[in-house]
Amino acid sequence: MTSHATPAGAAAGRRAARRRLIRELLLVAGLFTVYKAGRSLSTGRTEEALGNAAWIWDAERALRLPGEGAVQRLLLHGDALVHTANTYYAAVHFPATALFLVWLYLRRPAHYLWARRVLTVLTGAALALHLGFPLAPPRLLGAADLIDTGQVYGPTVYGAAPATDTMANQFAAMPSLHFGWALTLALGMIAATRPTRWRALWLLHPLLTLLVVVGTANHYWLDAIVATLLLGAALRLVPRPDAAHADGGGGGGGRGDAEAGAVHGLPGPRTAAEPGPVPGSGSAPDAAVGSGSGSARDTAVAPASAGAER
Repeated sequence: MTSHATPAGAAAGRRAARRRLIRELLLVAGLFTVYKAGRSLSTGRTEEALGNAAWIWDAERALRLPGEGAVQRLLLHGDALVHTANTYYAAVHFPATALFLVWLYLRRPAHYLWARRVLTVLTGAALALHLGFPLAPPRLLGAADLIDTGQVYGPTVYGAAPATDTMANQFAAMPSLHFGWALTLALGMIAATRPTRWRALWLLHPLLTLLVVVGTANHYWLDAIVATLLLGAALRLVPRPDAAHADGGGGGGGRGDAEAGAVHGLPGPRTAAEPGPVPGSGSAPDAAVGSGSGSARDTAVAPASAGAER
């Protein structure tokens, strides 16, 4: 009886896990598609975007923020350095965020849900600001006197004519989601990993991202500051995984990880099967079946029956 029940329950659990994975992929892809489509609504507002850029530039000088040109001059010390910065800007942003979410999904399910919700709130707020306040980046502002490093040194993700660029909206500088997502990644990994002195190194990613987006003249300092404020608001709105359901921050999975996955409708790390009753120990056969195969069946089927919180 036990040998027939356990494989069936395990197969049901695997099917449920696949369905959850497909739902998550469709959800994330759908949210990203809505964001990209929404950004395109502010294209063509060139005069408004340049007017806002001049206002932001003057506001930074009034606040005595350091000039973006100071960072760019450091990059321009060598072609290889500025080319590396352009590559980092073009190639790291989306893959790093995707790998972050995939790792959390597989290893820290409760933290994955938290991070996905935080990113959704942050990105939604950024989209509203992109639509309400179109902003040309400093590389397009004559008063900034900065070089468009992407166009001059390559690689670039933007077209040479911003008003007719069909691949990306170049008037969505405020806030900088490059920086906002990088900071979310760093804070998420710090929250989800073992507390050691080394995990603070995750903060190097947003720091490097900040220097890159400013040095390549794709963003103002205020773009990163506003992204930080929006992320702070998102962190206040989205509750962190509680102690009962958090997947541990420590290494190695365990019972807490599996329970977190079951509660939130996401898979947790597999745990070793608990040993059954020892033959000859005096347990009745029926009791052995009830306590062994029944609990294994419940554990296998639980993720399938648990409601997937979204």
